[in-house]
Amino acid sequence: MSTWEATGIGAHPGEDHLEAIRVVFGEAPGLPYLPELPGRGVGADMVGRTAGLLVDLPVEVQPSGWRLADRPGRDHQRAVDHLRRDLDGLEEIGHDYAGPLKLQVCGPWTLAGAIELKHGDKMLSDVGAVRDLVASLAQGVADHCAEVRRRLPGVTEIVLQLDEPGLPGVLAGTVPTASGFGRLAAVEEWRVEESLRSFEAPIVHCCAPSAPFDLLRRAGVRGVSVDAALLRRRDEDALGEAVEAGLAFFLGVVPGTDTRLPGPGVVAKPALELWRRLGFAPDRLAAQVTLTPACGLAGATPGYARAALAACRKAAQVLREDPESGS
Repeated sequence: MSTWEATGIGAHPGEDHLEAIRVVFGEAPGLPYLPELPGRGVGADMVGRTAGLLVDLPVEVQPSGWRLADRPGRDHQRAVDHLRRDLDGLEEIGHDYAGPLKLQVCGPWTLAGAIELKHGDKMLSDVGAVRDLVASLAQGVADHCAEVRRRLPGVTEIVLQLDEPGLPGVLAGTVPTASGFGRLAAVEEWRVEESLRSFEAPIVHCCAPSAPFDLLRRAGVRGVSVDAALLRRRDEDALGEAVEAGLAFFLGVVPGTDTRLPGPGVVAKPALELWRRLGFAPDRLAAQVTLTPACGLAGATPGYARAALAACRKAAQVLREDPESGS
């Protein structure tokens, strides 16, 4: 079970990576993370940033999006350079940090639905290509985690988050082909389960409706990250089984874009109400649930991004001080 109180999903607004890292360490001290700034452009977006980690699978940008390439070129290098600067900043600001650290990467299925083969459809259309992608990503992520540990020797554990907003569509067969005129075939659940076991105890973030809780539990993931507003009553049996199995829950309780934020008790309310409906003890809520914004904060203002993280942290304190009240 987690003992983290609050954290963010990953994406931040603007282009100042040093300031974003300072905000994260200041407002999410229990589980800070390496923020992503997609506003910097090509190679800083979720797909390009993760594609830069792939081993022996170089990519480039075409008018249709990211595509496999024969050799690393300018676009690939841009992604690598963005990440290197971010790691330099992380080392500068977090050099004396001791504790857990979260790293986010695009998950293999969302990645496979976004990157095209050199001469054909998306990687998702080719079982062999997906297998190669999973292996390449798993190795690239392991190398990335090792570099972070080397740069920040005080990190006690790395919490890996796989961003999989595309996973429900992959399972439902609704991912469009490269042409946009058709849909790629649905992927069998066992293939997804098998792929997720290639990563060491990940948290899977799915900010789309119909997150596959049963599949994720069977795959042995460490936890699930979801937007509380997208949960439906029909999800609750699967949610209950996941809680019983000891999965950590990252629960999105504040919007990812600017709004007026209510007090900590109101922010904590979705977590409290869900827990009561599921019938679990309040003290288990404090141990198993980490509060987050509903999704990334790239579309917010810098001031709101800071306030959203602070609101999650204060609401988590309410849960721990008096989980029965939520006031």
